[in-house]
Amino acid sequence: MSTTLQPASTATEQFALRRRSPVQRVQHLLHSYPAISPFLVLVISFVVFSSINPRFASANSLSLVVQQVAVIGALAVGQTLIILTAGIDLSVGAITILSMMVAAKLAEGAGLPGVLAVAVGIGLGIAAGLLNGALVTRIKLPPFIVTLGTLSVFTAIGLLYSRGQSVQASDLPSLLNWTGESFRIGQFRITTGVVLVVALYVVVGFALANTAWGRHVYAVGDDKEAARLAGIRVDRVLLSVYTVAGAIYGLTAWILIGRAGAASPNAITDANLESITAVVIGGTSLFGGRGALLGTLLGALIVGFFRSGLSLAGVDDQYRVLAVGLLVIIAVAVDQWIRKVRA
Repeated sequence: MSTTLQPASTATEQFALRRRSPVQRVQHLLHSYPAISPFLVLVISFVVFSSINPRFASANSLSLVVQQVAVIGALAVGQTLIILTAGIDLSVGAITILSMMVAAKLAEGAGLPGVLAVAVGIGLGIAAGLLNGALVTRIKLPPFIVTLGTLSVFTAIGLLYSRGQSVQASDLPSLLNWTGESFRIGQFRITTGVVLVVALYVVVGFALANTAWGRHVYAVGDDKEAARLAGIRVDRVLLSVYTVAGAIYGLTAWILIGRAGAASPNAITDANLESITAVVIGGTSLFGGRGALLGTLLGALIVGFFRSGLSLAGVDDQYRVLAVGLLVIIAVAVDQWIRKVRA
């Protein structure tokens, strides 16, 4: 009679698993797969709102929701990268507006070709992100203070440069309006801006999951000192994260022009809070080191579902704000509970 011996580590893990209560198993599951919570919330909200008003589940309604969340969903990609490093960015909307207005004004007033205008907008976003990163890594200022300050700086520059005036789509090159063009996939109408956002999630998600840079981002967010002792250049990783985030905000400026049909200095006034909301509801920990872009995408869709579903249900818009606020509080509470997980 032969006996197969298991490695001690495996036997220990199985013993620990058997000792866990059902609640602890759920806690471990959510810790390992943070996107599960927002996915369940998204499914439940879809079922509830569809039951209240069947129009919510129509192709036209869902297409509109997707188009509405495209801009915030794109900004939330950059916000996710920064929150993964235990930081926060309050300047996302200001950088996007500044990039958009400079690109639009150069195209309208200086006759800059569309390709160059888009490149300037993205380049300006990179420069703004680089400035944020330099202040965090070189001067060692807290990300909250840095981005709170640059929020005012970039907002003022954008307003002064544009003189508070909007630029209409008819005055812009066709390339700047290209992200607003739509096409059909079956009964759904999708814009090219939405396609760009999906591509953004795929590229950045792949980089986070399959590259050394992505592993370093998670390591820095989890424990900066441990990452430094492991040989990771923490400041370089942080600088790269803020720079990449800035590039994403610059790209979002292009998407915003197509979505809004104009370049306005008063657009996306709630972008900072909404991008953070999407990230938090999506299961990314505000304390860094845990989360995924899939959860962020689900979080952005949840916000869109609540906005559209409550509107179709005839509920006052203030209750939508209340509902999203409660979701944020619950999401942070769940995150705190998940962080207490023990092997």
